[in-house]
Parts: sequence; C-alpha cells; structure tokens
Amino acid sequence: MGLADVHAHLTHPRLAAEIESVVARACAAGVTTIVANGLNRADNRAVARLATRYPQVRAAFGLYPVDAVLAELRALGHDYPRDDQELASAEDALSWLREHAGEAVAIGEIGLDGHWVPAPLWPRQERIFRACLEIALEAGKPVIVHSRRRERRTLELLEEVGATRVLWHCFGGKLALARQIAERGHVFSIPANARRAESFTRMLQTLPRTQLLLETDCPYLAPDPGGTSEPAHVAATADYVAELWSVPRAEVEERMADTFACLFGQPP
Repeated sequence: MGLADVHAHLTHPRLAAEIESVVARACAAGVTTIVANGLNRADNRAVARLATRYPQVRAAFGLYPVDAVLAELRALGHDYPRDDQELASAEDALSWLREHAGEAVAIGEIGLDGHWVPAPLWPRQERIFRACLEIALEAGKPVIVHSRRRERRTLELLEEVGATRVLWHCFGGKLALARQIAERGHVFSIPANARRAESFTRMLQTLPRTQLLLETDCPYLAPDPGGTSEPAHVAATADYVAELWSVPRAEVEERMADTFACLFGQPP
C-alpha cells in the first residue's frame, strides 16, 4: 500500500530543476503515485515525457481555464503571470487533447476560473470547458477540475454533459456546496496545507471519507507558509487525516487507495 498525490505540477521550474530528487523524496515518504497535471499543449507534452521517464508519475492532460482564454485576457490588457510563454491557441490545445486523451489517466486540470478571468470572457471559457469534458467522456476518462469563484456554475456544466467521474482539486467554495457535490458522488482532493487551513480541515471532518483523496498542487500550498510543496508532503497530510479520523494511518492509505481505484479505474 502506498500514497498518491493526485494533483502535482512537476513541470513547474521550481520542481523541474531537481526532479530526480523530488521523485526520490516522494518514494522515500511512501508516495508511490504522482498524478502530474498539464496546463496547456506544451505542458501536456512535458508531463507525458515525465510519465515515460518515471514509473511513479501518471499523466493527466488538461487545459487550465486561464490558459484557455489567455490570448483574449491579454487583449483586454490583463497581465496574467505565466512562466511559459509558448502557448498554443485553445483550439490547437483541444485538438491535441482529442488526439492524446487515451494516453492519460485523466483530463485535467480543466474548469472555470472567475478570479483571473473577467465576466466578459466567461462564455468562451465555458465553451472550452465543455469541449474538454466531451473529450474526457469520449475517451472514458475522469476529469480533474479547477474551479475558482465559479464552483456552482462548474457543477451545472458537469451535470449538463453527464460527467460523473470528477475530482475537485483544492475546492474553495462553501462547505454546504461541497456537501451537495459529494451527493453526486464526486471526489475532493485535500492539499498539503490542510493542517493550517480550516476549510480543508472541515472538509476532512464532514465529507464522506470514501470521497476524499490527497494532493499537493505542488509547488503551491506548502505545509509551511511561503514554502515549496512537493509530492512527499502528502505523507504528513495522511498523518493529519489519521489524527482527525482517529484511525491508524494504514486505514487512511487503504481507504484512499480504494477511492483512487474507483475514480481512475486503476490502483495507485
């Protein structure tokens, strides 16, 4: 039995520069599976190369909701920070996703973002999100959702297209809405800053234990403020979950391994 980090960004410059050590530390901490999420066409290709190189890494191919409308965002004068400047159009990214969806364990991360993206661009963002969902359904893949300040609309679109194998990463909505989402059978992944984040602690305490997984969103959401997160940190989160649930750590691992297998259709 081992742990899984179901949402990592191993291609981020802060981790890519020492990827060998990052993977080695994860293995030493008992993390046997890392789902590396892609953000755009170029990033998806980098994720695919990592999955080929490291057996612990499994590729998820996506189109980050800000990247999906990045050209339009910049045309409006918004200076969204982005480390990689070589971005294909959303249409090119969708074409790549259709061609390579079968090679991934999931389509993600995808979704809606109302923090960086202004309301005039929401209709286009929704069309692209819907297209991503249709690609996932056609390929028989679960989806890994990013939703920021647009959680309820995200749920509406998921229900409209009939997506049921859904992982909500780093959920930032209200707990009442999380309960409604859980009633649909969707899964939530809890990041490595859970011990210092009341919202994630409450999710661990109140949502069905069979619908929870662990993530890092590395290099973000580190256990310590201002730090760099990495997949090895899910081990400490698993310890915290065991404390909250008053169960042995092995029970946490077993329960989450079952949830991982149900969602992704393969064991961690």
